Order: sequence, then C-alpha cells, then structure tokens
Amino acid sequence: MSERPVYTRVLLKLSGEALMARREYGLDTEMVKAIAADIEAVVAMGVQVCLVIGGGNIFRGVSAAAAGMERAQADYIGMLATVMNALAMQGALEARGVPTRVQSAIPMATVCEPYIRRRAERHMEKGRVVIFAAGTGNPFFTTDTAAALRAAEMGCEALLKGTQVDGVYSADPRRDPAAVRFQELTYQDVLANQLGVMDAAAISLARENKVPIVIFNIHAPGAFAAVVRGEGKFTRIVARAGSAA
Repeated sequence: MSERPVYTRVLLKLSGEALMARREYGLDTEMVKAIAADIEAVVAMGVQVCLVIGGGNIFRGVSAAAAGMERAQADYIGMLATVMNALAMQGALEARGVPTRVQSAIPMATVCEPYIRRRAERHMEKGRVVIFAAGTGNPFFTTDTAAALRAAEMGCEALLKGTQVDGVYSADPRRDPAAVRFQELTYQDVLANQLGVMDAAAISLARENKVPIVIFNIHAPGAFAAVVRGEGKFTRIVARAGSAA
C-alpha cells in the first residue's frame, strides 16, 4: 500500500447531511470528530487541504423557497448554516491539533476571516486547513458550485466530494442491488445523462478549469486518505476517459 499522495492540494466538499450521521437534522459530534480525524490523516501526508461544507443539515434554501419563502432570503439563511458547520469542523480539527481557518464569503469578522484568495493560499502553504463558508456569497448558487469555484481559485489538483456512497452508480445502490458503479466518467457524461452528482453549474465550472472531480464515501473510515493516495473505491470525473483532468 502506497503512502505517497497523488495530489498535493485538494478541496474536500461535504454536504451538511454528511455531518448528521443517523440524526434527522443538526450535527452528530462523533461524526464531525471522525471526519476531522480523516482530514488530519491527509494533512499529515503533507497534502494541502481546503473544505466547503453545505448547510442542508440545518437549513435548506430550496426547500424553504418551495414552501413559500422568497428564494434569495432562503439562500442567505442557508449560507449562515454553512458557517455554523464550518465553525463546528474547525473546532473538531483544532481539538486534534490541526491549525484551521474559516473564511466566509459573507463578512462576519467576529467569528471568522473574510474570504481573501491570496490569504487562503498562504494559510494552505503554511499547512493550515482552510474552510470556505457561506457558499459564493450569492443566492441561487449551490455549495457544489462554490466548491468548484474555490477549487479553481486555489489551484487544487482535484475536487473530492464525500458522499453517502462510494462513487457514481447507474442507479441508487441502496435501492437497486443491480446498480453498477462507474470507475470513470467524463463531465459530458454527467451533464448529458443528468446523473445528479453535482449541479450543472458546478460540473461546467470544473470542466472549464480542468479540475477533476472524485466521488467517494466519506463515511468509510480512512477513505479520504485512501482516495488521496489513488486507492479505494471512487469515481473520477474528467475531461476525457483515461486523462488526468
């Protein structure tokens, strides 16, 4: 088993739901600690890590908009939920001795830094984990799109999306035992077949900036470190089959 990473700088995208474990909403502190331990292992490999965490475990703007709330207002509330998750993850990482900074696209100087690209790069160069909160700072954009944007801005070699399953399947493997996992897909495959891996804006942004996307199961212990070494189960989304990006 190789201990050498295949990436030197990555962005990890987590949904808010990934922090819930079996709860119906909110944070499961043991799950947050477990993910923090996985991130610590990757940082210990010398990999520069940044994160984007969704807020769906606390508030989901699209659902609120469907229920009658004005969409932009709902999205701003959702952005604040991502800040809460970011601060929780920061606390778990720093409890393990991993230096961490939270940068928010919506300035809130009392609790975190504003998003400044070059400052974020400097933090990462010094070995600090940077958590990007509040999405892009604009309504109507998902945290998936924010992840693709930040990955491109930071010059990340890959966008790793931790999900509930170990890759992209032809159908929901939790419902269809005959579902087939794809080892590799192209951006066009995802868009043309509406696979729902990430929203179309995020996929298009990653494609334009040649940022490979890797889908894996964040709940499998050690999976994040394994993927960074190019091991384990995952699906890569790239420009052309067999290409690096």
